Amino acid sequence: MRNFLLNNLYLFTMNYAILIAGTILIILFSWFLSIKFKRYHGIARFFAFESVFIIILLNYKIWFVNPFSPFQIVSWILLILSAYVVITGYLLLKRKGKPDSNFENTSLLVKSGIYGYIRHPLYLSVFLLGTGVMLKDPGPPQLILGVINLIAVYFTARIEENEMMAKFGYDYRAYMQETKMFIPFVI
Repeated sequence: MRNFLLNNLYLFTMNYAILIAGTILIILFSWFLSIKFKRYHGIARFFAFESVFIIILLNYKIWFVNPFSPFQIVSWILLILSAYVVITGYLLLKRKGKPDSNFENTSLLVKSGIYGYIRHPLYLSVFLLGTGVMLKDPGPPQLILGVINLIAVYFTARIEENEMMAKFGYDYRAYMQETKMFIPFVI
């Protein structure tokens, strides 16, 4: 009984230590990439990243349980799509956006590749990642966090669009008319 209690206390302590450490890293990421430069979409993005991180902590133990169940198959499809979208979007920002200090602070408006269809592929990838991880074990806490992720990603994109309109002016407004936020030809 004593060993059982000690093991559970250890697991409880480790999980909270990981949660605290991960949260601190997400705060630092948000600060140094966005907020420090007065780009306040980083505040909303913190909640998107944090919700995904917590879903990962809730679901990591069952990632490979029942690998061919419908939820697992859809989950893996979303995770692979998320990786493709983030890599494609990131590389285009680095190559064509002429970033000043970090990849997100571009000096040129990128309108080619995936950016020719949607304005926020990196935020779409965060949503796909969160939804994919949530589907590993879609319980009530995971579903609530999935909704938080969706709302946070949406507000992050809206805040960033205001920042981009201030930075790029008419060009960004025209770009908004030519593309959708997240899903080509839809939304």
